[in-house]
Formats: sequence, C-alpha cells, structure tokens
Amino acid sequence: LLPLLMRLNNLSLMRSLDLHEDPTFVPDVAAEMTEDKSETKNTSDVVKQLIDSRLDSASNGFNFKGIKDYLDCYRSGKLTPSQVAKNIIAMLEDCDKSTPPLRAIVQWDQEQIMQMAEASTARYQNKCTLSYLDGIPVCLKEEFKVVPYYHRVGTVYLGTEPETEDAAAAKKLREAGAVIIGVSNMHELGTGTTGCNPNRYHKVARNPYKTDHFTGGSSSGSAAAVAAGLCPVAIGTDGGGSVRIPASFCGVVGLKGTFGRISSRGSLPLSYSTVSVGPLCTSVADAAIVYSILAEPDPLYPYGQKQPKATLSGMCAPDLKGLKLGVDWTFFKACDAEVLSICEKAVEHLRSLGASVVEVSLPEMEEVKTAHAICILSEMRDFLQPDFNKHFHELNLDTRANLALACQFTALDYITANRQRTRSMRFLQEIFTTVNCILTPAIPCTAPRIYESDLLTGCSDLHFTVQSMRFMQLANFTGIPGLVVPIGYSTAGLPIGFQVMAKWWDEAVLLRIGLKLEQFRCHTKKPSVYYDILA
Repeated sequence: LLPLLMRLNNLSLMRSLDLHEDPTFVPDVAAEMTEDKSETKNTSDVVKQLIDSRLDSASNGFNFKGIKDYLDCYRSGKLTPSQVAKNIIAMLEDCDKSTPPLRAIVQWDQEQIMQMAEASTARYQNKCTLSYLDGIPVCLKEEFKVVPYYHRVGTVYLGTEPETEDAAAAKKLREAGAVIIGVSNMHELGTGTTGCNPNRYHKVARNPYKTDHFTGGSSSGSAAAVAAGLCPVAIGTDGGGSVRIPASFCGVVGLKGTFGRISSRGSLPLSYSTVSVGPLCTSVADAAIVYSILAEPDPLYPYGQKQPKATLSGMCAPDLKGLKLGVDWTFFKACDAEVLSICEKAVEHLRSLGASVVEVSLPEMEEVKTAHAICILSEMRDFLQPDFNKHFHELNLDTRANLALACQFTALDYITANRQRTRSMRFLQEIFTTVNCILTPAIPCTAPRIYESDLLTGCSDLHFTVQSMRFMQLANFTGIPGLVVPIGYSTAGLPIGFQVMAKWWDEAVLLRIGLKLEQFRCHTKKPSVYYDILA
C-alpha cells in the first residue's frame, strides 16, 4: 500500500524540487524589537475588562458556561468550588454510563478533584484567590504528564506507572488554583485528525453535538469535555491542527500559540518542530485569560526563549478599524459549499466592523502540505522507532500505517522539506508587512460520521486527514499562531469554524478579531450532550 499512498497524496513532491535556501529545522523566531507603547493596557486590566464586560445574554437562549459564570457563582457565594467539584464527579460518572459513553475524560480521581476544590473553596472564604482560574475546572490532554495519572498518550503500553511530576502547563494551572478534573482522550500518539481511538483504555470520544460523529483530533477529549460542559477550559497540543480541528468540529474556541509561546515540557515530544500548546475554551475571552497565564518563556524548555511579553493589547477595541485582513480567495474557497457560504459572510462581518480585506497570495501551498507531512511524520517516526519495533502489535492499525508511511521518506526529503520551511517563512514575513492577519475557513468540511467498524478497528482515511489539515498546516509548519472560532452550523446541525492566523507572537490581534467573530454567530445551539455543572 505504501507506494500507492505516497502517489495518491503527492508525498514524493520534494524530490522534484531544486531549492537552495538553507533549511530551517525549528521555526523558533526571535521577537522583533518594538517600542514599548506607554498607552498599552496592562494585561491584568484587559483580563478584568473581559470578565466585567462579558454580556449575560442567557435571555437569548443557550450559552456555554465560561470562566465568568464560575467566578460569579464563587464570588456571590451561590456555589463553592467544592460543590462544583461534586457536580462534576457526578457528571463524570454519568458520562461513563451513558449510551454511547462520551469518553471525553479517560482518567479522573475523585479524591484529587475534591482536594483541589476544597483548597480553592478555602481561598475564596479567606479572600486570597490565586488568579482568575482559581476554582475553574480544567482538563489536559493525555499527552501531558499530570500527577497522579498514567501518561499513556492514547496508547495501551505507555505510562505503566502513575506520574510523579507535572508537565509545565499542568504545573502552571495548579499554581493558578485551577481544579484539574482529569486527563482527556486523544487519538493514539497524536497520529490522526478524527479522534478515533478504539483501544481498551480510551475508546472513541463522541462529538457532543452529534454522538454518531467524530470530535476531530488529536485533542479529541479536550474538545468534547469543553463542548459537553464538563469544564470551560482544556489544554491540547497542535502539530497539524490537533487543537483547532477538534475545536472546530465541536463548536468551541481553539488557540494554537506561536511555536514556543507556551512550554510543551512534560508532554511527549512527538514532533519537535511542528507542535504548539494551546487552550480549548467556550469563548475567546476565556482563551485569552488562559493564554495570559500560560504564555511565557520556560527556562527548562529550549524554544520561545526570545519571545516578547504576552500582551492582550487592543483586544477590547470597539471595532476593527485600521486592521488589514488578508484572504487568498482561491485557497479559501477549496471547501464544502455550506462551509464556504458561512465563512464568506464572516469575512463581510469583519469588514463591516471597519477592517479592510486585502487579497493576498499564499504561494507554494501544495509544497507546504507535503513538506509539513514529511516533517511531522519523520520526527514522530524518529521518536517512536523503539515503540514501532517493540509494540507494533499493540498499536492501532492507523498508527501503524502512518508510522510505516513515514519510513518511505529519505534524509533528502526531510532536508528539502526544511528548505521549503525557510521559503514559506520568508513568504509570510513579506505578507505580514501588508496585512495584520490571514483568514481561512477552519476546516473544509464538518465532523465525519462514526461507523460501527471504526469502534472496533479504528479508521484510516488519508484523504480525510489531508483535507482536514488543509488550512491548518501552514501555521504548524512555519510556527505562526492560529485561532479557530465557531461561527455557525451546517443544515445537519454540526458546528462550522473560522480561522485567523497572524505573524509570530501576535496572538493579541487574533484574540481581538476573535472577539468580533463571536458576535457574528447570532445564536449558540445547545449540544445534544450537555452538562450544566452550575445548575
């Protein structure tokens, strides 16, 4: 099958290229020196404004419960973090018994949850909370080490002992007072975009909007947990859309930070040059709050050391005047008609708020697609070589296929792919001198259906994998940040998302545009599986 897969997906493309640029093996970009604008608001002031100004629009129908809703309950004394934790534990038990089981959270511990919640309750009583995340329920993808859970990374053979040390992201969330409700399901070893994982510890996570549809992957359980109301915040990793694809399929917000912006220390280093960490949340404001807490250099993590201070500057501006939004319409339009129609209207919505829409050309996107696939698969194969040899028969079939496909690439393919990265990063540097961001649909289609056979043997559909990553790969390959925001629904009732990408370290402009994109969706559909933890 391998030569056929290579041919069908144009994976030999690098062999026909004659590139002379030096290769860029890691897209770790030093920040441009900019003058410190004294009028720039302090990040904590912006966060306070985001929380204070979030409109209570419950009267307009369903709304996801976000960080502000939890804080209102805690501050007013209506509920304590301990009471909320008890509700979550009851819901987690219910999730496991439901038909079909949601399979969002795959490991949780009642004692751990209550311990964190009780400590938070005491802080609220003593008026000495640690941050805006104090008492907020969160989960982390199983790719992260989280005490005391097993670091299985979606497999049956990894993580044979409980973890004794937290990953950097888990440690930061604990220090902020968050209540970690468990670790979430994922596509085995992050090797796919459906979230289909039939092995005995995980089973297939279900899309809360339609449980016979996939969540997307590989951060499948993280998106399902947020969309189902189990927690307003989840943390995922994104090497080929693995935060943004499930966020889009499950109708929540997903942020992939600039490469190195948030430390991925303590997550399994599957692909060192493409993976970024980011939050999945119920709103853009919540994503901004989590981002502001997690984003900073980690002295024990090699990348992102030269990053500028993470700000939320201009995020609460009343309009988008002065912003230039780039669209490559040929690239943009390669999606299902239903997706295109709503995404075109979203562009017009942003234009109506004062932004100008500028036509840009994204060159060599076919080369980017192939080069990204070569980089991520080669790096995964390199890291997982011992597993492929030793645990081959314990791996899911699609994981075996992907890792076997990675064997087809040569050292020359890998070096040429990284020469392409140098070119693509230079093209983007030029594009970002004329526009502030690039707009695309999030995914060309809506969440695919789950078939009975998928639950037993998994599924391998390289055509779907390539299609789902179409608008995702550029950001992973070059290291720029990307934000996915839900903007509507298909006639079948499945969520449709929209993506904004910006230059390295400019997450603030993404979040500013994201806030305005949220206003485009006139109503939020309630997922068919939804737990109101605050009820």
